[in-house]
Amino acid sequence: MAIRIQRREFITLVGSVAAWPLTARAQQPNLPVIGFLNGGSPSTIGHVVAAFRQGLGQAGYVEHRNVRIEYRWAEGQVGRLPALASELVRAQVAVICAGMQAAMAATTNIPVVFTSGEDPVKLGLVASYSRPGGNVTGVALLIDVLGAKRLGLLHEVVPAATLITVLLHSTWPTFDTQLNDVQEAARSVGQQIQVLRANTEREIEAAFDTAKEVRAGAMVVGTSTFFTGRRDQIVGLAARDALPTIYDKREYVDAGGLMSYGTSFDDAYRQAGVYSGKVLGGARPAELPVVQLAKFELLLNLKVAKSLGLTIPPGVLAIADEVIE
Repeated sequence: MAIRIQRREFITLVGSVAAWPLTARAQQPNLPVIGFLNGGSPSTIGHVVAAFRQGLGQAGYVEHRNVRIEYRWAEGQVGRLPALASELVRAQVAVICAGMQAAMAATTNIPVVFTSGEDPVKLGLVASYSRPGGNVTGVALLIDVLGAKRLGLLHEVVPAATLITVLLHSTWPTFDTQLNDVQEAARSVGQQIQVLRANTEREIEAAFDTAKEVRAGAMVVGTSTFFTGRRDQIVGLAARDALPTIYDKREYVDAGGLMSYGTSFDDAYRQAGVYSGKVLGGARPAELPVVQLAKFELLLNLKVAKSLGLTIPPGVLAIADEVIE
């Protein structure tokens, strides 16, 4: 179940995320420390921190009371992740919760709890789901191999679209996986696609200009915290060009996007919090099975669909987890 927080609570959360590492050291230096490494920023995905804290609470740990958290945010710049991971290793934190492979490359001694969009076995992060081995375990979201499903859903909603563009962040670690997934899906159903690459805000706007020039009928936006952090820009451009677009996260729909399909990041980080707490309590990552999230959620914004002149097919409406009127 997704976790919702009110605006005032969210502002308080973001403020505490930013300020806590600066004040906690002097106040409670003997508390165990968790390193929280993320490719995004607290202003865009602060809700996952709330979910992570909830999971820690389930394991008996409460921030400020009996655990301290050192936050490191890459702000959408994945090239910063290795250095940030090294900072946490030098700080000798007790466990690292990370959404990227950088932490795994930085240490073989400190326990790591990951949230991975790809298959962790194929990536070589763990030996198997049931017995990870080594110092690593975590949660597999498998969001980066859902491009085929998103393409299929978009085709059902916009069947007249002869060309569908796919916007991908080409420097994102899972770019190749996402590209292969959507290309294979397009070939299997005979759908013509055009892949557009964007690594900056200017390139995002240029990609939409290209989609307009080639008369694309719809767009699939790939997975990237860089994109998530610029969701207002992306959703705004899609609205400007009246381009039906599907996304990987509900945040886009909350921002006015048409539809999204993916796993719940809140559920993933809640579980990561539970596992981080278990490791603090003495559990060995090698013996904690990797959790594979099996629930996917489809969100639809009927108001946006109406503005685009679209009628959502009954079959798609029937499987939607949430419909915004």
